[in-house]
Amino acid sequence: MSLWVDKHRPKKLSKMDYHAELSDHLTRLVSSGDFPHLLIHGPSGAGKKTRVMALLRELYGHGVDRLRIEHQGFETPSKKKIEILTIASNYHIEVNASDVGIYDRIVIQELIKTMASSQQLNSEGDPRNHPEKQNNPPMGIALKIGLELPVNASDVGIYDRIVIQELIKTMASSQQLNSEGQRDFKVVVLTEVDRLTKDAQHALRRTMEKYMATCRILLVTNSTSKVIPAIRSRCLNIRIPAPSVNEVMRVLQTVAKKEGCNLPSELAQKISEKSQRNLRRAILLTEACKVQQYPFKNDQDVMDLDWEVFLKDTAQQIVQEQSPKRLQEVRGRLYELLTHCIPPDVIFIGLHKELVKNCDGELRTEVTHLASQYEHRLTQGNKSIYHLEAFVAKFMSIYMKFVEETMGDF
Repeated sequence: MSLWVDKHRPKKLSKMDYHAELSDHLTRLVSSGDFPHLLIHGPSGAGKKTRVMALLRELYGHGVDRLRIEHQGFETPSKKKIEILTIASNYHIEVNASDVGIYDRIVIQELIKTMASSQQLNSEGDPRNHPEKQNNPPMGIALKIGLELPVNASDVGIYDRIVIQELIKTMASSQQLNSEGQRDFKVVVLTEVDRLTKDAQHALRRTMEKYMATCRILLVTNSTSKVIPAIRSRCLNIRIPAPSVNEVMRVLQTVAKKEGCNLPSELAQKISEKSQRNLRRAILLTEACKVQQYPFKNDQDVMDLDWEVFLKDTAQQIVQEQSPKRLQEVRGRLYELLTHCIPPDVIFIGLHKELVKNCDGELRTEVTHLASQYEHRLTQGNKSIYHLEAFVAKFMSIYMKFVEETMGDF
């Protein structure tokens, strides 16, 4: 039994429920027979990955759905061995190279080189049906076929540079056979590009130019602010905005109808606003509401996520007491959120949102300015807990002073 968000995911660009003009633009881009490297950016839950997969189906057909998980190993110049998970078909490979940290450059270069040099076959010449035709992985790259799951190259932390280099080099060095209905290139999908090191991004720029003839790169990110200008200028930038509240409501009611449920408009609007126009979260919340109570009611409560409740409680603890002991307790709670894979920027935004509720106009401005400073430092550093804790400590300091001044006026 699959989740609604996966079960009802559109497979074609023509079946997208919103941003029809963008879908038409991508369709024309594919039908032109060739396209440049793409930088696809937009907020979480806007449909970036869904459109990327639909774009690949337009290019290669349903062969891109025959996915496999590969464990690819790389060796750094210091002889350190690193491993990263990738999702691949005969036509494309997907990786998040930031998982290997400072070695992301090596991963990017080797991956694209290998991909561009491998031989692509049509279904009749599928190497899985002809073992004698299968290519052996190049030296230094070990492949282990496992479960079919999505991957993130940032799984290998500071070694993401090596992973990206090796994977792109592997993809780009493969020769694709040009038969009827086939493309002359393969595709490398790099996710969370904004988390790559500057070293890896510069290496990616050079690799993109070198293997342009046999490899196209689709870069996916939430924001382009941390992507270097050299990469942005070499890609066709495609922004996918978040759907409007009305568009999210329409999608939710369509999904509910397919599931044989009657979703009231009032509840659909409440879910849309609760999800902050994140369609993936909205569909998950709708399914959770059905499990919680069905038939639906107009005044039905939309549950908060566990980590959101935990973050609200953390903010309340910060406001209730400002002391070194409480700061240590809050640090532990922030660590717990990070270990449960809640992104640090999401924690920062949620924490600021809850804290300013307890501030007046002048203090609210000061806290917001303070949050912007520490959030910027967060994006520049590698240890997010340092910046989160520093923000909390500074807030405690100015909030305690604010309370003392307020009490002194009485």
